[in-house]
Amino acid sequence: MLLTAAAMNTVKPAGYEGHYVQGFQFYLKHSEEHKAILGYVDKVLSGEFTRIGEGKSKMDVLGVGSGGGEMDAHILSILQSKLPATPLTADIVEPSIQLTDNFKALVTKTPSLQKIPFSWHTVTCGEYEKQVKDKREIKRFDFIHMIQMLYYVDDYPGTIKFFHNLLKENSKLLIVHEAAGSGWDTLWKTYRKELCTKSISDYLSAGDIKVHLERLELKYDEHLIPNTLDITDCFTDGDEMGELLLDFMTEQDHFHQSLTPDLRASILDLLRNRCSTEKEGRILFDCSLSCLLVYS
Repeated sequence: MLLTAAAMNTVKPAGYEGHYVQGFQFYLKHSEEHKAILGYVDKVLSGEFTRIGEGKSKMDVLGVGSGGGEMDAHILSILQSKLPATPLTADIVEPSIQLTDNFKALVTKTPSLQKIPFSWHTVTCGEYEKQVKDKREIKRFDFIHMIQMLYYVDDYPGTIKFFHNLLKENSKLLIVHEAAGSGWDTLWKTYRKELCTKSISDYLSAGDIKVHLERLELKYDEHLIPNTLDITDCFTDGDEMGELLLDFMTEQDHFHQSLTPDLRASILDLLRNRCSTEKEGRILFDCSLSCLLVYS
């Protein structure tokens, strides 16, 4: 789960910090979300990178909401393998100081990444947009990725349009988001009023993003990534990992303390019966993803 000029007047918490980072990292580990996305990168994007880089003397990459950099590191390594003679640069927009430090630590222990000049922007999308517009020279990019980050944006079409306008010719913008009809979509749209009270002020799925892309008349390809997360522990009272996961999934500091008993019971019922399937006694939450590859 993740500003434009119109959103800059609304200050939201900047990225993941503290307790939420724990839940986020636990979710990533147990959902294998990164593994699922990496499969898409290897199977689909590797060929795209060859086409994007054809005839170019340099490849400039922008990561928006890059978190701890695991996905960026893989994407950049694929680019290096596909375009070994082409110099790369990487700009990173990530408001979380904690996650940015994790990314920098990853770079220091990865020799191939140390060959790439990084520019770090520890700011929100809205702050980055303002910085870009204040400059006379605008840096444009050959590949921009926005992986699981549009949740923290107010002006969805404005944000998409801004970053799309930063693309060079023959370049691509990748948006990875929770699939329409997934468990996330069902949970957050059913309890939009109760859950969209903190850094996420509204919820949209990849289906909603596609509507914005079509209204902006942007051409895109879509690739669905099926994925599940075992949430069985969420239904065991007092289970520490289950509670941490519930905190993350509902963006609460303490799910069992922050919400009323009736609301907790309703959410747990929804998670079990409408967001998940059962297999061999385990409850598997549908966390499928959609990859939208937008043309320049």
